[in-house]
Amino acid sequence: MPRRGIVHAALALAALAAQASAATLDVAWRQDGATRVVQLRDGGPAPRPFDGGRAVPLGSLWKLFVYVYAADTRTPLPDYRCTGRDPEEVYCCDAGRTIERDAALAQSCGLFFSPRRLMLTVPAWRDYWTKRLGTAPAGQFAWLADPARLEPGREVRLDSLLRALASVAPASRAEAESALLRVVLDGRGADTVRWFGSQLRVKTFSWHEGDGAARHRLGGAAGWLADGTPVWFAGEGASASILRQWAPRLAAALPPARPEDSGCVMVDYFARYPVRSVRGADGDVSAGALNGRYVVTFENGNSLALRSNGELQVERGSEGRPRVRGRLGVNEYVARVIDREGSARDPEAAKALAVAARSYLQQNARLVAGCQQIADSSARQRVSPNPATPEALALARWTDQLVVDGVTVRYHRDTAAADTLVWSQAVAQARQGKRFDELLAAAYPAGSLAVAGNSGTRCKRLARNEAWLAAALPRWRRQLVREAGYEAPPALPIVCELASGMPYSEQSRNRIFMRPLATREDRITLAHEYLHIGLRQHPRGQDEQYVERLARRLVDIDLETL
Repeated sequence: MPRRGIVHAALALAALAAQASAATLDVAWRQDGATRVVQLRDGGPAPRPFDGGRAVPLGSLWKLFVYVYAADTRTPLPDYRCTGRDPEEVYCCDAGRTIERDAALAQSCGLFFSPRRLMLTVPAWRDYWTKRLGTAPAGQFAWLADPARLEPGREVRLDSLLRALASVAPASRAEAESALLRVVLDGRGADTVRWFGSQLRVKTFSWHEGDGAARHRLGGAAGWLADGTPVWFAGEGASASILRQWAPRLAAALPPARPEDSGCVMVDYFARYPVRSVRGADGDVSAGALNGRYVVTFENGNSLALRSNGELQVERGSEGRPRVRGRLGVNEYVARVIDREGSARDPEAAKALAVAARSYLQQNARLVAGCQQIADSSARQRVSPNPATPEALALARWTDQLVVDGVTVRYHRDTAAADTLVWSQAVAQARQGKRFDELLAAAYPAGSLAVAGNSGTRCKRLARNEAWLAAALPRWRRQLVREAGYEAPPALPIVCELASGMPYSEQSRNRIFMRPLATREDRITLAHEYLHIGLRQHPRGQDEQYVERLARRLVDIDLETL
């Protein structure tokens, strides 16, 4: 069978094997030294209770532990080159291409993380985890004793898994989180970013649980929340369908995360308005840090009251005038832009503005002594000189690290232009029920949501795929109008070339990522992902088994009419 046929046969089998709908989602996290659990239900009988002593299959989570070990010990992670001879490369890349470590983690490329390929030794591995856990990998941590024994079917106590995740060093965890954020952007959780923002940084897994007649497929994910809280969740089915089905309720059930404010932004305040004086309770301030309330008077006679907790300071410019400069974390900076350029009263619009402001900063700031430096100005970004409001700061943290990639980002209060988020329009659309990712898609149609410093997925359009879909849709219409919940998208979806990994639909942007059409299985894949878009507002739109059956029926109809 040709390579592409193998790939799509595997995808079809995976889709058919997925369960129609998980009635229960088990969720656990570790906080304050204890494992906490909750069960979400979607009808059906009451689920069997569980606690931290539950044995769960490791699944593909073993790759995450190899990743953090290699990141922390600086073990070389050479790119993996696909040969086309191993069926497992379906999760990695096409023949002749390579995959690097972050993409390999997000796409679950097991061949990349093979302990044998990376030449991991037991003594070094065991010594590392002994230091991290504070005890040798024995007893409930015996599963971590030997990298070669990290097998998907290995059963692990849930509280042991969460404790191991809690032990990961912050630096290597941050590296893993940057890669795992892609899961809710364009991985198996594509389009769930509207519910999670950047709060969920998890590695997905699918395996089997139980024996005999009780054996079932278990899908879910594990990793961390944005503040480092270890988390695990699973239900009956495949990880992609689990994420999409449960995203709204899971996001509401997880504990709120408060990520630390990373990065450094130097803001040159009042760049276009020369300052005459800065006066506090004890008189004029000629230089030094500002703590308390002050009044800034400008050369044009206007004045402004502000408050500082030490993050602002007064310096003397070359012309002898006082100059106000602030040193802020990135999220504090973004929150102050929300307070100055918009408001937090309309959260979805404010989330979109947060992403736009962070993107603008990334694209326009100068890097000076390890800090991003930018001017507070109507020609750049206006930044409040006062501490961010709690509401704006919460929204900045919720979108932590998210940016728009692929376009030059601009925004304006009320003037529309290309690649510009218009605040007044965003507010109006948010009040009509639009989510922040939809607002960004409308403002930056050629852009993609991405992680700061980790480029997003660019779209190389597949004209032949789009033409085939356009020709097939009229022939499918009679069947589709009979399907409950089907709504034709407002425009023909854009079909983009998938460099590696599994095909998926980006429903908020009306885009499908897949490989060029070559076989019947390719056409089924295109029909399958189109149906996810057409059924996006209906519960059955995430029922992989139903969608796959309907996609095959549509392609058969199409072939019969040719």
